[in-house]
Amino acid sequence: MDVSQYLDIFLAEAGEHLQSLSDPIMILEQEPENEDTINEIFRAAHSLKGMAGTMGYKNMQNLTHDMENVFSEVRNGNIKIKSDMIDVLFQCLDALEGYTNNIRESSDEGTETNENLIKALNDILNGGTGASKDDAGPAKESAEETKAAAGSSDSADDAWKHIKLGDAETTVLGEALKQGKTPYGLTVKIQESCILKAARAFLVFKAIEELGEVIISDPSTQDIEDEKFDFDFSLIAISEKPLDELITAAKGVSEIENVTGGVLDLDSTEMESDEDEEADNTPAVQETKAESSHEPETVKNAPAPSGAAPAKADKKPAGKPVVNRTVRVDIEKLDVLMNLVSELIIAKNSLVAASGNTEERTNSAITEQVEYLESVTTSLHESVMKVRMVPIESVVSKFPRMIRDLSKKLGKKMELYMSGEDTELDRTVVDEIGDPLMHLLRNSADHGLESAEVRKERGKPEVGSIFLDAYQEGNNVIIEVRDDGNGIDTEAVKAKAIERGVITAEQGDNMSEKEIIDLLFHAGFSTAKVVSDVSGRGVGLDVVKSKIESLSGEVEVKSKLGEGSTWSIRLPLTLAIIQALMVTVGGEKYAISLGSIQTIEDISRDSIKLVENKEVIHLRGSVIPLIDLHTVLDAPRLSDEDPEHLIVVIVKKGDKLAGLVVDELMGQQEVVIKSLGKYINKCKVISGATILGDGEVALILDANVLI
Repeated sequence: MDVSQYLDIFLAEAGEHLQSLSDPIMILEQEPENEDTINEIFRAAHSLKGMAGTMGYKNMQNLTHDMENVFSEVRNGNIKIKSDMIDVLFQCLDALEGYTNNIRESSDEGTETNENLIKALNDILNGGTGASKDDAGPAKESAEETKAAAGSSDSADDAWKHIKLGDAETTVLGEALKQGKTPYGLTVKIQESCILKAARAFLVFKAIEELGEVIISDPSTQDIEDEKFDFDFSLIAISEKPLDELITAAKGVSEIENVTGGVLDLDSTEMESDEDEEADNTPAVQETKAESSHEPETVKNAPAPSGAAPAKADKKPAGKPVVNRTVRVDIEKLDVLMNLVSELIIAKNSLVAASGNTEERTNSAITEQVEYLESVTTSLHESVMKVRMVPIESVVSKFPRMIRDLSKKLGKKMELYMSGEDTELDRTVVDEIGDPLMHLLRNSADHGLESAEVRKERGKPEVGSIFLDAYQEGNNVIIEVRDDGNGIDTEAVKAKAIERGVITAEQGDNMSEKEIIDLLFHAGFSTAKVVSDVSGRGVGLDVVKSKIESLSGEVEVKSKLGEGSTWSIRLPLTLAIIQALMVTVGGEKYAISLGSIQTIEDISRDSIKLVENKEVIHLRGSVIPLIDLHTVLDAPRLSDEDPEHLIVVIVKKGDKLAGLVVDELMGQQEVVIKSLGKYINKCKVISGATILGDGEVALILDANVLI
């Protein structure tokens, strides 16, 4: 069977399962007795094993199979969770991630068998079982009794006799008897080594349906499809063929261990009554007790209900949605959709511009339709943006594991506290911010936090704290990485910069604290005394700055020596379409994002003051520096005389304000950002361009760079 068509689905689901393994293992280290977490890990390992086996990735299948075995013993109480076991499990996750990376690049898992990890898992399996032999005696004995019962008891082979028939099934069977057909009951046992037991079950159904008709099964077909059954199931079918043919057909399916059956006696068959239906609605605890009275050992040890017992208790697990209402969409398809919406908005702007030139007689009719079109395109844009928005949780969820590893590697005690994981960003932005955040966290762990001894001397808790906070502010998302460590020693940074030849001693004397801190973003610059595998090569903060700036964002640093540092990343919600204020400077049209604009002021020239030879204005208790865009953009002044009043656009970045002096305001407009590529990448003031309704091109100003 060609499985290459399922490769993308496999990679997407494998990534989800790996993440759903990483988070619970972190929880398990803190709460080794948490049964829900243990079951979650077992299920994820089981699903990964099945997926890898289906795709033919044997090495990956073998590793996950052994992980599943370990957690099967943990679930049964035969193995206790220990710290060294957690380390082995994380190494297994790294190996599985290596397999998926190889598959992503070459569709092949590679030749690495990870024998050392498989041996370590088997050592845990053998050692754990041996160590807890006395403690787990009763559990082990009950498991053996269950297996013995399953092998020798007639009730396990004749489980089909316990299927309860409703009125509909009874009617169908009655009609079948009139037509000369025979009702049969079958119990099918699947080999325990089978990976895709649901697929085998449906092959059995298909084989029997070629000879007759399946009336009912236990568990239900939905539960079988969801693999909510052990390794056996029962069914009732009607056929004109003899029983032997049905059994032979079912046994013909591979990985079927045994099939037993007999002719159904309607007089002795259990009928489903109203009392049974009421019992379905009783609490799950009572159902479990009812089952345990029949087969206590099976319920206690088996991961799913045995086919020999009624399976009604597991038909509707609490809290699980009945219908999956999500769909996977390739990001490239969303990019195409976004481009089409962008072109639609440009066409709409052109129509608005054209309708303004029509005669008054027809203008009112056109205006009404244009306004409706504007409303629809705005709603369409917002809808597409919401589809593209994803929580940053998908990126930050891997960081607790990273901090745990760094804590052991660096010999420092540290904890990571995260908030705002549900903050949403455009998918293209989320995909790119993983590396910058990772570098900042590693920087805080290595350079920021002191050793436990130093922290104790300074009166700080021995365990250092690193915080990762995300929140939305206007049309931007702010992500902060902060720590309660030593902070940035600006004198040490300056000395290292002079030593490396980045600056001269004279330049260092004239630099402000902010300018010295900005030296940390210089390529190849590092304050680490020893190069390690964590840091010290000067690669990290320069990557952070360049990556964030490529996303039209910015990074800021605030630090207080002895108390800690805060690294703030500001990112736009979207990189495609924005609401902008259109202005003119020197006869040219420019766009400024509304998200960064605070107010628009009419300032008299007399109110302008000079501070440190720079023009400022005093506005509502704040001193705001003025930035003349004519000077910044090298735009000509259309009038020789200075006007008495200036139009000033007050823009904000964080807690900083600045006033941009413009010639004229044109109004608000929805604009599509078009990248200028590498043509003017040295001019940071211009973040892109847009096409106006009349076909003209207007440049988009980045207010964050100007402040």
